[in-house]
Parts: sequence; C-alpha cells; structure tokens
Amino acid sequence: MAYELYYWPTIQGRGEFVRLALEEAGADYVDVARRKNGVDALNALLQAPGLPPFAPPFLKVGDRLIGQAANILLYLGAQHGLAPRAEAGRLWVHQLQLTIADLVTEAHDVHHPVGMSLYYEDQKKEAKRRSAEFVGQRIPKFFGYFEGILRAPARRQPYLSGKRLSYADLSLFQVVAGLRYAFPKAMHRLAPDHPHVGELVERIAARPRIAAYLASRRRIAFNDDDIFRHYPALDR
Repeated sequence: MAYELYYWPTIQGRGEFVRLALEEAGADYVDVARRKNGVDALNALLQAPGLPPFAPPFLKVGDRLIGQAANILLYLGAQHGLAPRAEAGRLWVHQLQLTIADLVTEAHDVHHPVGMSLYYEDQKKEAKRRSAEFVGQRIPKFFGYFEGILRAPARRQPYLSGKRLSYADLSLFQVVAGLRYAFPKAMHRLAPDHPHVGELVERIAARPRIAAYLASRRRIAFNDDDIFRHYPALDR
C-alpha cells in the first residue's frame, strides 16, 4: 500500500520534511497534489467530515489521515526505523523536531512579520527589522543548540540521536538548505561557528537515497512563494 502525501504542488514548504523521510525510508508514496486533479483531492479531504486535518501536509495511510509535519514524522519514524525504538529516544527526536518547527515558523515570519494575508511588499520595513534579529540572534541561538548536541564530548556521535540517523537529522538538513537559499550571506558568515551542523548537512546530502532525490525532478526547487524566500534586502 502506497502512502498518499497531500501538500501544495509548487513549493517544498512543510511537506518537504515528510518527503525527505519517505525518500530516505525508500517508502512507496504518491505526491497526490502534483498529479492531475490532485489539488481538488487535497481540498476535498480538508472538507471531509469526521476528523479532517487543519491544513497540509497530511498523510493518508489506508483510511487514516495524519496531519501536522511533526506528527507525520513521529508516525513514520516508528514505521521505518527513523527514530529510536525506546520511548525516551522517540520523545527526544520528537522534541528536536518540534524545536525545528519553531525555527521554521520564525524563518517564515521574517518576510511576513505583520500578517499572512499581506504581501511582502506591504511589510518591507517591518521585515527588514525582523530580519536583523533573526539573522543576528535567532539563527545563532538555534544553531548553537544543535551544534552543542552534535559536539558534546560525552556523545560525539554522527547524528542528533546518536549513531543512527533519525528524521530530525533530515529536517535539520532541510532547514539549513532553506536558510542557505534565503540568507546566503548570513549563512556563509555564520558557518564557521557551527562546523558540526555543516558536517551533518554534508553527511545527509551524501546518503544514496537523499542524493538521488535531490538530483531528481521530485525535488521542487526553492522559490520565493515558499517558507524560505530570498529577498536581498533581508540578507545581512
């Protein structure tokens, strides 16, 4: 049985965190909205009776709909060995994923600090002010946290949860890639302060299934309708 992933067809967005996990797992899945009439199918499920998801991404597994990226990954992690088996380890990886979700929200709000219903052009002044804090304080705070986990002398393991890759590693890879697109100058400047994070990103990109995915047409290119957007005025 193939998984059915529902997300918008022209952006990576939060659906990309799920795609990366499915690709690494070698799972059989359909990216429904990228097929003919797929967006109609997506919208129909959002209006379905019972227990509909609030918004994409959501994953259809048989008759079950699982919404929210972190929740989907919690499920896939257990199904495909992308999280530790022990409860403590599963909760740790889920905690990391939720922290990454916070960073993703902050990255989006840089270019939409006033409101989602407004265009970036309607809030440029506020966005520029927000970007100064995000680049100067928030990226270093989040990356410093992940760097500390990866370089801790008591651990010194290749991945955030230890010797084995988890979906949180894939998600951190995606965030770094997105921020490199959105803030290339700032990320270049900050890179020397977080070498272990950089090494993790290279390690993920070299994994066979991920490398094949990144080189394929299944990987949607970063663009400025997405979470991570490159506006030169915001890159410091």
